Amino acid sequence: MATKTSGDKILILDFGSQYTQVIARRVRECQVYSEIIPYTTKAAAIAKLKPAGIILSGGPASVYAPQAPQVDRAIYKLGIPVLGICYGMQLIAHGLGGKVERSTEREYGPGKLKGDPKCALFHKLPATLDVWNSHGDKITQMPVGFRPLGRTENSPHAVIGDTDRNIYGLQFHPEVVHTPRGSEILANFVHRICGCKSNWTMESFIDRTCREIREQVGDGRVILGLSGGVDSSVAAALIHKAIGDKLTCIFVNNGLLRANEAAAVEKLFAGEFRIRMRTVDASDQFLKKLKGVTDPEKKRKIIGAEFIKVFEAAARDLKKSDPGHYRFLAQGTLYPDVIESVSISGNPAALIKSHHNVGGLPERMKFELVEPLRQLFKDEVRRVGEELGLSKEIVHRQPFPGPGLAVRILGAIDVERLRIVREADAIVIDEMKSSGWYYKVWQSFAVLLPVRSVGVMGDERTYDYTIALRIVSSHDGMTADWVRMPHELLARISARVINEVKGVNRVCYDISSKPPATIEWE
Repeated sequence: MATKTSGDKILILDFGSQYTQVIARRVRECQVYSEIIPYTTKAAAIAKLKPAGIILSGGPASVYAPQAPQVDRAIYKLGIPVLGICYGMQLIAHGLGGKVERSTEREYGPGKLKGDPKCALFHKLPATLDVWNSHGDKITQMPVGFRPLGRTENSPHAVIGDTDRNIYGLQFHPEVVHTPRGSEILANFVHRICGCKSNWTMESFIDRTCREIREQVGDGRVILGLSGGVDSSVAAALIHKAIGDKLTCIFVNNGLLRANEAAAVEKLFAGEFRIRMRTVDASDQFLKKLKGVTDPEKKRKIIGAEFIKVFEAAARDLKKSDPGHYRFLAQGTLYPDVIESVSISGNPAALIKSHHNVGGLPERMKFELVEPLRQLFKDEVRRVGEELGLSKEIVHRQPFPGPGLAVRILGAIDVERLRIVREADAIVIDEMKSSGWYYKVWQSFAVLLPVRSVGVMGDERTYDYTIALRIVSSHDGMTADWVRMPHELLARISARVINEVKGVNRVCYDISSKPPATIEWE
């Protein structure tokens, strides 16, 4: 029987699992809002958030290790349904008087689960399920009040539960794709046990966020740095829907953009959407700063620093034109940016990285932040973009690095090398789209190598550059594999690049995966 709560929200306590974000996304796929919080959050603080349910994530530690992350055991007394996954399940058992021990046989990879058909977690699911395991500890004694609800080949306590208190544990990982019916298990927890309604939709998000933006901005005005990428484009469309002409976008052309990109962005946002926009052509300024620089990290730092200078100058001009009103700066910060930028003490799996758009701004800019996408994952951002009427070309645009073509030129940057890689890249995009492959892959692009070789064109000797093609598949950019493209398509791209791009006589295809390689070539 579902537990009644005051809110349709699931909190996920992160114990360092590499899959914590995946859990959050699976819950949201149930059209229920989820939020990741540190495992150190006290029960009293959790109670104030009024969640409908709590999920304890997996993690790499052992519960009996001296420095193992622990949970405030008072959460079990809140009357809120709890689901522990892998390490989270072991925490429940350990914290409520059960026993967890090192298993003689580590259970890793696929397994067969036989679940109790009467358990709400397995509502309308087969008696036997394929599941994916990744653990070295096991429960040898259940806490008082718990009973076994499922078993695998090596785990008699693969699923446990106290149905009176609505506290459950899963030894396997329902969130990963290797557990084919895992999303349904989570949906049963969220809907049947926690009683959540399916009210987390992008339509409802847009309506609520527009109200919040209007309340925050009031009679003020907002500046947004528009890049033409998915995040900034969706943020611009959403804010404009909320406050109209109170939004002004600044588009900085750094001279490192793809072919016709500046014109396309201006046409879409200034032309079709009627969004106030200022374009700053700083191409010469950037190229001057980059002259003779070959180290990719130096390129990134120079481009980042120069962008801030140019953007700040444009923002100052806007503030002067309407003193006292341009008080807000909008950013396309996403939920993964926020998660990854918050240090979780004792979380061994948290890769803490700095994001330029998280954690505030230089004090000299004196802006208040507007971050309308801060709650969303990338796939949700794309759905918001579709709801707002943005084109498929924008919403499903392949990732493009912030430094632009600068990191797709190995070695020094100049006007001629930019021309070569820009023209080659345009051919790659054109052929990928016309063949129907563009939206099937994660990224596809051209790289200019600092390599010249002998060729023959029209019975004449050439000594020209080499273009590398990089086409990869990925779910999140963390790992990637090279795509086994049709040879006919590769041949067509190669022929066009060599025939149409002056200065190129050779094209090669990168068949390296990430890791050990990276997606970009810098």
